Formats: sequence, structure tokens, C-alpha cells
Amino acid sequence: MAFKIKFGTDGWRGMIAEDYTFDNVRRATQGFASFLLAHGKQDQWVVVGFDKRFASENFAVAAAEVLAGNGLRVYITNDATPTPVIAFSVVNKQAAGAVNITASHNPPSDNGYKVRNETGGAIDPEGLLEIEAGIPDGMEAVKRTPFSSAEKDGRILRFDPAPAYIKHINQLIDLQPVKDAGLTVMVDPMWGNGAGWFPRILAGGKTSVFEIHNTRNPSFPEMKRPEPIQPNIDVGLQAALNHKADILLITDGDADRLGVGDENGHFINQLRVFGLLAYYLLELRGERGDIVKTLSTTGMLNILGEIYGVKVHETGVGFKYVAPKMTETNALIGGEESGGFAFRGNVPERDGILAGLYMLDFMVRTGKKPTELLKLLFAKVGGEFFYDRIDSAFSGDRSDREKTILAANPITIGGLKVLKLVTIDGFQFRLEDGGWLLIRFSGTEPILRVYCETRHGDKVQAILQDGLRIAGLK
Repeated sequence: MAFKIKFGTDGWRGMIAEDYTFDNVRRATQGFASFLLAHGKQDQWVVVGFDKRFASENFAVAAAEVLAGNGLRVYITNDATPTPVIAFSVVNKQAAGAVNITASHNPPSDNGYKVRNETGGAIDPEGLLEIEAGIPDGMEAVKRTPFSSAEKDGRILRFDPAPAYIKHINQLIDLQPVKDAGLTVMVDPMWGNGAGWFPRILAGGKTSVFEIHNTRNPSFPEMKRPEPIQPNIDVGLQAALNHKADILLITDGDADRLGVGDENGHFINQLRVFGLLAYYLLELRGERGDIVKTLSTTGMLNILGEIYGVKVHETGVGFKYVAPKMTETNALIGGEESGGFAFRGNVPERDGILAGLYMLDFMVRTGKKPTELLKLLFAKVGGEFFYDRIDSAFSGDRSDREKTILAANPITIGGLKVLKLVTIDGFQFRLEDGGWLLIRFSGTEPILRVYCETRHGDKVQAILQDGLRIAGLK
């Protein structure tokens, strides 16, 4: 029986040479090509991009050959390219969609496959199911045109996506004050696609940009994986301290996520960064628009929504839910707990580069460093919010685990009263202090995630431990 390709929270990921093979990439691309053709995209262009993982450029070529074999035309990036730049290129080139060869933050053993629609954003769950249904069981149904002949015929074109994206960024934000501010910025692109982008965009002024982990190394030394959370970022935090940097900007493997370290070498968790970015747009830039957040992101956004009179929409975890809702509502900002943030005026895709530039602009406009910006945010929302997460491998049947969680029916968690249970995605227990505990299964890995946010810093670990017990993991 052929390997069944399934699209999770953000595409399909697998172990290189085990299930992530050239033939399976070709099969997945045939499913996407059939989907595009079924939706009237004959003879239209598709953008293909890739990251710096092992053989990603070769997997991208394999995908391009199948798209060309199905009568589609292909723009393929000339180098490893950030996911947000690939997404923008879809709109800039008026393409029908994109294939992106990347496993984002997964371990070095993995690679991945993302698809995007004509907006540059994630395809909704119904569309992904349609793509999956169109993936053939064998290679005999896969149509291919050799890359060299398709390139010779003009059906495949290599292109440099950087100039158009950088021009676009300069239309969204006035970068000259940031360049002239004399900041010291440390950047950790985590051996990934974000390398070189901040130095290039911010060149020509008094601000200095230093990078670490900015070459290609698919084994990702000095970190478990290119995910912008601790302990993966500890070397970057120390480098920021060594350079007396005003801020550390961290992008994950494909540069669609942002992590932030403050001027004291401390990590600012992603929920607080989401709050800071929303506050910056609403207060400093005076913009108004809906906020789209996943269940696993901060309650500070709900408070900001009330203060500034904007709607807040909650979705399941993953940009396949966030992007369509952003498009539907013309949202100001959308994001998720993993550090992925998207913005109105840009494409409905996470953009770690633009998010980082907005953070720098926030600092320049206020004259404040990251710790001082947090104080502004907490003063606005009425106090600090605390967050943490535990990921645990689990064994046994998922449905049995779900029954265990439902049967627990806790009255209190971490000493706080449970107000209600929300099951949009996993199991979220809303707590009396405005915080929450969320238990959900990863959409890309065999992992059970337990997350929480609370106004009580001394209750974070107690809430998480209760979550593990509810899930039957303790």
C-alpha cells in the first residue's frame, strides 16, 4: 500500500528518505496540480521555493517538474528563500499558488511540503482535504516534464524574489528612522532562510546588525531544532549579551516565525510578543482592524480589543485557520503561539522579517528598550501575563487519550476555578483569572502539547502539572 500523505497543521512533514522521498514529493505535487486544474488554473503560474535543509533545492526541482508536466508554469526561486517572501511572490507574480519545500522548525532529520493559494496564504482545511484526495497512490499517475526542457521552453523560470519583497516592505514601514537610530541588533536566523535579510534591509545607517548561525548547516549545531524557543536560542541570547545588543531577533528555519530576546539577554515569550505587536499597531500607528488569534495565544489581545474597540476572532491552531479568517475580515493582525504573526497590507502569511522590523520601529518611535515596552503593555492590559508549555510524546490511541481528558472534568486547575471547556481545537479549560490551560495534539508530530497562560506567575507550573495529569501523562 502506498504511503498516505496527510497535511497537518501546516503542511506535510516527514523523515528524509523514510517517508519524505522524491517520489512522495512528486505524488503530493500531483495532488496539488490536480487541485489547481480543478479550480480553473490551467496554464497559470505557480511559485516554488525551498529552505536550507538537506536536498531541499532538489526536492523543489522535483515539484517543479510535476507542475510543468500538468501544464502549469513555474517560477522557482534562485536560492533558499524565507516563507513570507515566497508568499509575497505569489501575489507579486499574480500566481495561482505556491509549493514551499520546508520543514520549518522540525528536527534536522525532516523535510516538509507546504502549499499556498493565490493570496499567498494557507489553503483552508477543506481545500487541503481535496488536495489529499487527489494524491495518486502510485507514480504511474504522476505527470512530469524534465526540468531542463521545461526551463528551455520557458515553462520554468528561475527568479530572484528579494528586490520586489524589499520594495514592498519599504512601503509598509519607514525604515530610515530605524537605520538612523544607532541600535545594536543581534540576529539569529538559526542556520535558516532568514540569514542576511536584516543586514541587507537595514544597511546604510548608524544601526549595526550582527548575525550568528547565518550559514547553511542542515544539522543545526548548537540547537535541537531551528525553533525560536529555549534552549534552542540560548547561544543567540548569550551572543546578544556579548555584543551589548539592544534586542535579539530570532527567525526559525524558514523565517516565518519570530522570537525576541531583550537587552538583558532574556527571552520574551511569543504571547508577549503578539501583545506587543498588536499594541504597537493600535497605539503607536493608530490603526484599527480585527485581531485573529488561535486558542493558544494570549488573553491580552482580548483586553486590547476591548480597549481599542476592535473585534477579536479565535480559531483553531494553525495558519490554515488564521489566514482564511484574516482574509475574510481584512484583519489588522493575526498570529499564533508559535511566534507566527501576519499583518494587514502584507500577505496573510506569517512573516518573521516584517514582525522583527515592526519591533525595531516600536523601539525607535518610543525610545524604549524591550523591557520598557513590556511595561507599557502590562500597564495597558492591567498587569503581567505568564505563559509556558510542555510537549510530551504519547503512546496509544489518540481517541482513548481524548476520552481520558474529557472524563477528568476538573473543577480547579492549579488552584484556579475552571469556568468552561472550549473544544474548537483540543481541550481548553478557561480559568477564573482570565487565563487558560490547553491540551492538544500536534498537527505535525506525535506529540501532546500542554500550554497555559495565567496572571499568576507562581501558578504556571502547577497548572501545567495538572494538565499532564488530566491528559493521563502523570
